[in-house]
Amino acid sequence: MIASPDRTPLPRDFFDRPVLEVAPDLLGRVLVRNTPDGPIALRLTEVEAYDGQNDPGSHAYRGRTPRNDVMFGPPGHVYVYFTYGMWFCMNLVCGPEGRASAVLLRAGEIIEGAELARTRRHTARNDKELAKGPARLATALDVDRALNGTDACAAGDTPLRVLTGTPVPSDRVRNGPRTGVAGEGGVHPWRYWVSDDPTVSPYRAHVPRRRRG
Repeated sequence: MIASPDRTPLPRDFFDRPVLEVAPDLLGRVLVRNTPDGPIALRLTEVEAYDGQNDPGSHAYRGRTPRNDVMFGPPGHVYVYFTYGMWFCMNLVCGPEGRASAVLLRAGEIIEGAELARTRRHTARNDKELAKGPARLATALDVDRALNGTDACAAGDTPLRVLTGTPVPSDRVRNGPRTGVAGEGGVHPWRYWVSDDPTVSPYRAHVPRRRRG
C-alpha cells in the first residue's frame, strides 16, 4: 500500500511525449475513477506501449477508423475498446495530436474504494487480483465505451483523472515483450511493470487460434 500519494493531476504535457517515455513513467501514478457509487483509486503497476502506425501491434497501425479515432486526438484522453466480445480495456493517449500512440493500462493496486471494486470483481480471490490484468482493471473501475474520449487531464468534477501519485524508481521498473501480441509487434519489449509487485499480471505469449474444419 502506498501512503499519501501526491494528488496533483498530471498536466497534459506529461502525455505529450513519445509513448516509450510516457509508458514507464506512468508506473506508480494514481488513476481515480469517480463512479456513481463513489471514487475508486488505483496505483498503476503494469502498462504496455503501442506506437500507432509504426507498430504492427497497435490498433492504429493501418490508419484511422471509427474504432481508434480517439487515439489520433489530443494527448491525455482515454481510449476504451471492446475485445473478445466480452471485455473492455483502457488506454491513455499520448504523443502529439495526430500521432495515434497510446498506453494500455494492464494492472494496478486498488488503494481506495476496494469495497466498490469488489462488487464488480466478485470472482477475485483477494484484493491483489482486483485489477490484475487489463480487462479486470477496467471491470474493477467500472469502465466501458461510455468513457471513450474522456479527458483525463480536465479540471473540475470528471469521471476519470490521472494524478501524480508516487513515481516508481527506475531500478524497480522492468520491461519485456507485450502480452499476447502476434507477429512482428510481439517482439517489442514495450511492456513495463513494477518489479516483484503482486498485482502485476503473468506474461502470456501469443497463441495462434486453431482454424476449424
